[in-house]
Amino acid sequence: MVVMKMKFPFEKRVKLAQGLWVLSWFAAVAGAITFTLGCILKTELRKRAEVMDNTDVHVVPNTLMLVGLASLGINYFAGKICQDALDAGRFPRWKTFLKPYFATSCFFTVLMLLSVVMSYVMKGSLENSLKIGLRNGIRFYKDTDTPGRCFQKQNIDRLQMDFQCCGNTDHRDWFEVQWISNRYLDFSSKDVKDRIKSNVDGRYLLDGVPFSCCNPSSPRPCIQYQITNNSAHYNYDYQTEELNIYLRGCREALVHYYMGLMNTIGAGVLTGSVLVCLRYLQTAMEAVAGQENTEIETEGYLLEKGVKETIMEYVDPVRMYSHLTRLRP
Repeated sequence: MVVMKMKFPFEKRVKLAQGLWVLSWFAAVAGAITFTLGCILKTELRKRAEVMDNTDVHVVPNTLMLVGLASLGINYFAGKICQDALDAGRFPRWKTFLKPYFATSCFFTVLMLLSVVMSYVMKGSLENSLKIGLRNGIRFYKDTDTPGRCFQKQNIDRLQMDFQCCGNTDHRDWFEVQWISNRYLDFSSKDVKDRIKSNVDGRYLLDGVPFSCCNPSSPRPCIQYQITNNSAHYNYDYQTEELNIYLRGCREALVHYYMGLMNTIGAGVLTGSVLVCLRYLQTAMEAVAGQENTEIETEGYLLEKGVKETIMEYVDPVRMYSHLTRLRP
């Protein structure tokens, strides 16, 4: 049973080939962008490795790079096929190439669309990894003299300034950790002694945030210490005042940024459209082969048989090859 049959007069075939040639190059550019986004995402994840608990999410940029390169190849050949489709004498040379080409192309197009699904499935894992990594990063912020952690302060400060964020969930995360090293505390000061005695862990906690949380767009000088103390600042109310520090947490900022890089649905849809149109062009041109009048009206279709029969047509040779391989001594 032929699936989705359409009639193609000569003029319509020419327009389809020309339009498809343009579309294939747009899809090739989208594939290049997908590959680039995969590279950027891979680089960004490595750069922020210190604020991530695991590397499971690296499967997404690896997939993006693979399908981006595959999309480039698929659409390059689609453009060449469209060019030859305008000449009935040159098109037959692609006949043996097209069957494996469509099988490979369909696989990578499905993989491209699955990478979009995968990115949303991995969102929870990414968020959890960042939650634990950022919590540890904030906890070790003060350990500038500890081997392996000496750049943690610099990394967190740069992260907060680059992404205009503060803390893990929000700025109050800094209230729960001692982020000032003991070497910079005056233990003879009554205020320092009182703060250390005020909690069972003996940590120096304060309602303040690092300088990197300050929002330079605010007209008021940055209030980064005694944030919750209304009497410490003139004309200030912590509950109603629009704070002049970043209010968004870094976990939310990073998840939003990474999810934006992972979105490749445009490239997948474009490549899928190219394959559907190319299949119509192929089947319409096959009917011209051997005809004296190449300008006759022909029929094009997506599938010559039903979906199940078409799938089995590709699967059976693979099964046969696998069976023969097992039988070899």
